[in-house]
Amino acid sequence: MNKVKLLLFIGVLFVGSSYAVIHKFYVSVTQVEYNPSQQSLQIVSRVFVDDLEDLLRERYDPSISLNKDNTKTETDRYIATYFAKKITFEVNEKPVTFNFIGTEYEDDLIVCYLEVENIAAIETIKIKNQLLLDLFKEQQNIIHVKKENQRKSLILEEERDTGMLKFSK
Repeated sequence: MNKVKLLLFIGVLFVGSSYAVIHKFYVSVTQVEYNPSQQSLQIVSRVFVDDLEDLLRERYDPSISLNKDNTKTETDRYIATYFAKKITFEVNEKPVTFNFIGTEYEDDLIVCYLEVENIAAIETIKIKNQLLLDLFKEQQNIIHVKKENQRKSLILEEERDTGMLKFSK
């Protein structure tokens, strides 16, 4: 009887662990760094290529292909449009607009560069990040914000897609 229980336990463990390997992980990571000498927020957002490609195909053009070899002008325009709709920033309780700088590829990630100019100081930053939430309900958007030697983070998801961070002077 103990052998049967052991075999059953091993079987359940095997099936459970193989499901964990198969299950897809939906996450983006956005780093925001305040650069006082340039008075800007420099933003780098990393998203899985296949997830963003699925979204862009559904939303804009079924023939979109995100890869290092395609013509970046058209795909960057789609990405910039999508980011402008899904990410917003408020600095010191005032809405600010970012410039979409461009993209590059790192293995299975697409790295998107953004910048907010004319930021004289930063005491609070409010971030709304809805990237990929309209396609993947399990999506988590991790935000890391750095101001000089202060670092703070947020995890934003469907139920809570906005967060505010306060920094000391």
